[in-house]
Amino acid sequence: MKRTLAYSVIAGYFALVILGIYVVGHYWECNDQAPEQPIAYSHVRHVYQNGLACTHCHKFTDKSIHAGVPNLDVCAKCHAGMASDNPEIKKLQAYIEEGRPVVWNKVHVLPWHAHFSHKRHIKAGKQCEECHSDVSAMPRIRRARSFEMGWCLSCHRKNNAPQECWTCHK
Repeated sequence: MKRTLAYSVIAGYFALVILGIYVVGHYWECNDQAPEQPIAYSHVRHVYQNGLACTHCHKFTDKSIHAGVPNLDVCAKCHAGMASDNPEIKKLQAYIEEGRPVVWNKVHVLPWHAHFSHKRHIKAGKQCEECHSDVSAMPRIRRARSFEMGWCLSCHRKNNAPQECWTCHK
């Protein structure tokens, strides 16, 4: 009888863990962690297949608090005048020809009271994948980490980085 009860408790615990994982995954999917973009830009094609480094397009990661979304001049170097039947490249070419910026839907959003500097993290030796996951495998860019205070603090603790409030709250 005691053994059956113990097995039931253990099975119940694991069932709750699995349910929790499912609920968190469902929450992330329902909260659009991978929003539609005006152009279906493929990190898989550009990073994985063509071998471009993150800094090829996001040029300011080591110089600014923001990594920066590239302007169309960066895209135009490869894509301007390219003959293609690809509808996404046609959209890109239309933006380039009209001189209009692409208004991308933000994926990585921090609360207004949190301050994050890409420059500091890159200079400390952090790799893009540590926060953004492997975007080269993402058909559509998605937020892969919570970016909540507890997640950031656990990384700061693990790496012996500053943990005072004013480090991130300016």
